[in-house]
Amino acid sequence: MSGLVASLGLFFSAFVAATIIPAQSESVLTALILLDQVPVAVLVVVASIGNIGGSIVNWALGRAVERYRDRRWFPVKPAMLARATGWYHRYGKWSLLLSWVPIIGDPLTVVAGVLREKSWRFLLLVSIAKTGRYVFLAYVVVKWAEA
Repeated sequence: MSGLVASLGLFFSAFVAATIIPAQSESVLTALILLDQVPVAVLVVVASIGNIGGSIVNWALGRAVERYRDRRWFPVKPAMLARATGWYHRYGKWSLLLSWVPIIGDPLTVVAGVLREKSWRFLLLVSIAKTGRYVFLAYVVVKWAEA
């Protein structure tokens, strides 16, 4: 498998894993690290960029759906959305550091969009979380392979 094909596969795996679609990129990253065909740092960067990109899609979807909040069919009542917005602005942005956590992380990125989290802050916090997870995983895999 060429390094480019491996990197593209990892990118798409990480991208999809960050969206609402259930997928896992950690196993792909682990396998590619163990194959030792692409430098680990490159793999971590590629996985991080893909995963952050998927989170940006979630955030954008959250922003897009929010514009329909005045419609009768919108599932969240204005008072409830106002309360959630207040809570999110008080505590919520820091919850984006948990955006790497399976099951809860992807919905957090959608909620950040719905609640109008600033793009720069969203990108910063999600980048720290997603990249940190891949750096930690790569470190563990490399140390395990050396043992």
